[in-house]
Amino acid sequence: MTADALASLKDFLRADAERLGFGAFGVAGASGSVLAGERLSQFVDQGRHGTMAWMPETLERRRSPKDLWPGVRSIVVLAMNYGPDEDPLDILSRPDRGAISVYARHRDYHDVIKGRLKELAGRLVARAKQSGLGTHDAKVFVDTAPVMEKPLGELAGLGWQGKHTNLLSRDFGSWLFLGSIFTTLDLETDAPGQDRCGSCRACLEACPTNAFPAPYQLDARRCISYLTIETKAVIPRGLRAAMGNRIYGCDDCLAVCPWNKFAETASEAKLIARDDLKAPKLEHLLTLDDAAFRALFSGSPIKRIGREKFVSNCLIAAGNSGLAQFSVQITALLGDPAPLVRAMAVWALCRLDRTEALRLRPAALDREANETVRSEWHALEKAQE
Repeated sequence: MTADALASLKDFLRADAERLGFGAFGVAGASGSVLAGERLSQFVDQGRHGTMAWMPETLERRRSPKDLWPGVRSIVVLAMNYGPDEDPLDILSRPDRGAISVYARHRDYHDVIKGRLKELAGRLVARAKQSGLGTHDAKVFVDTAPVMEKPLGELAGLGWQGKHTNLLSRDFGSWLFLGSIFTTLDLETDAPGQDRCGSCRACLEACPTNAFPAPYQLDARRCISYLTIETKAVIPRGLRAAMGNRIYGCDDCLAVCPWNKFAETASEAKLIARDDLKAPKLEHLLTLDDAAFRALFSGSPIKRIGREKFVSNCLIAAGNSGLAQFSVQITALLGDPAPLVRAMAVWALCRLDRTEALRLRPAALDREANETVRSEWHALEKAQE
């Protein structure tokens, strides 16, 4: 009787998840993946997490779901498709525009998915009680806790972790947002996903900064998504040129995946790209003060990195553009209140108008107290020698 009630509950949950816009659904056991835990430990031990201090701090809890919540018995993993309606790599050939990762071109997916998960979890617990299964609990997570969602997605049968370390689906390709419901219910688990990458190396070879030391391994310190979003440190000079016009995230390894031939365009309205974020003009983005930045990216995940980081990314893109039209705006930003903005303005001006940068250097060094900015001016001097 209990087995039948649990099976019926799982069927109800699957149908309700589809109603709420989730395209993929599966159940994993609470023990998690031993291999995934070992990979994570190796990743941290090698320092590939960069400045993301929260990764070693939460390592033990992240390795096993039961370390996060001892009472969990089953984990429901769900995915929502955010497939683009055009090739996201087309923007890379337009140096006057900024390339924003597909996932960040509209509402913050955390807000969209978490609300749906809470509704689904509430209905799960209520339905379980109505079915005579007793009182149970559930907790929802959307990239906001030490949960290894991609390995759990593979364990739940949603797909497999590809050579680029992201989850791949036969039905949706690369474009999936993941969320999970931890529950004390003992639901039947699904068969794990099977690796179908074969001999393909498209994602590895597409990476502009060579962030994959080997298949299934990522060095975040070289990943453009990490460089433009996660780290507050100055982006290494040796990686800036390879960033091109990518100003928030990078889709290259996802976009080239052959499995995207099965991908569908996002149907959730809040995840469909805003027109003004598909190919925003750099000349406008470089003029944003803090108030304008907050207004433009209200409700967007981009807002979280702040105006200083975002404009500094835009300056790198301008420096890579080869377009002299940006020189006036870049020069104005040499006096910006934010040190990181001033530093990247120095680098960008040097790329577009070295003669002007050399002319401005002596006076700029006389009034500049910040060592990060001074180091950019000194780098210009050394390059001259």
